[in-house]
Amino acid sequence: MMRPEDILVPTPSGVCCKPGGFHIDPTRPVDKALITHGHSDHARAGHGKVLATQETLDIMRLRYGDGFAGSVQAVSYGETLKLDGARVSFHPAGHVLGSAQIRVECGGLRVVASGDYKDVVDPTCAPFELVPCDVFITEATFGLPVFRHHDADGEIAKLLRSVALFPERAHLVGAYTLGKAQRVMAMLRAAGHDKPIYIHGAAEAITRYYQSRGIELGQVELVRGANKADLAGHITVCPPSAMSDLWSRRFPDPVAAFASGWMRVRARARQRGVTLPLVISDHADWDGLTATIAATGASEIWVTHGQEDALVHWCQTKGLKARPLDIAGYGDEDEADSEAET
Repeated sequence: MMRPEDILVPTPSGVCCKPGGFHIDPTRPVDKALITHGHSDHARAGHGKVLATQETLDIMRLRYGDGFAGSVQAVSYGETLKLDGARVSFHPAGHVLGSAQIRVECGGLRVVASGDYKDVVDPTCAPFELVPCDVFITEATFGLPVFRHHDADGEIAKLLRSVALFPERAHLVGAYTLGKAQRVMAMLRAAGHDKPIYIHGAAEAITRYYQSRGIELGQVELVRGANKADLAGHITVCPPSAMSDLWSRRFPDPVAAFASGWMRVRARARQRGVTLPLVISDHADWDGLTATIAATGASEIWVTHGQEDALVHWCQTKGLKARPLDIAGYGDEDEADSEAET
């Protein structure tokens, strides 16, 4: 049997599959890129060829324009491709619309690169699929035991209680433009909120795309079409960075909320001037990461972009071989996206 390092190897450009002639989520332009999802720290323009789900390709086109890659190929969930000496398939990651884990098989060894993922229900994307493997490459954005965020519905209920308590005020919800914004809107609808929801212009294209894919978000209006009085008693979803700029001054006595797993850390909320932190994350928390690692059956774990050391240590205490990948270029996709869009 081949060694994992014979199939996938960390490089400065990202994880490279030499037998298959491709990179996964490369941070620099390459000849052939397999992309797990549309967030800008994973999906970059300029590659020779991009293989991804149709939704991810559509999202990249919305963000970067038609010429974002030399050529593209849409891959369906569960479809198996032969790329040179490797067999590859894409499987739902539960992160955002179109997000995928990538399974690579070569020489009898199965390696799964998770991309970003979460193992909780999200009405806006396909649920996470557990893919058995020998080596699991996991993200670790919230790879510390302090990060536990199981009750997203309870956080939405907290937001709606505040709206009911302060009908004369606007509620601004900072939420990343791809994925989180649409998930918050869908969860508000599921909780019975039937008023129009306002959005920042930066979220318009992605939000309309989600609606075109059958995601029910109800009546969604642009802020720029409303006057100040109309915004009282309503929820407005915007990129986090917009909450602290001149744009936010058009709202009547706004309540500042922020939907993020980072809101588990009170200092983060204070630094951003957030008075209503909402612990809603599109990444697996500590319990989700450790449960998923155990359930894959993998004997070797590679940990990337996040709190790598703590998760590596946990794996080793469970008798698993584990290593950090230490690849630069993956960070808070949320910050990168919000800065790019405001």
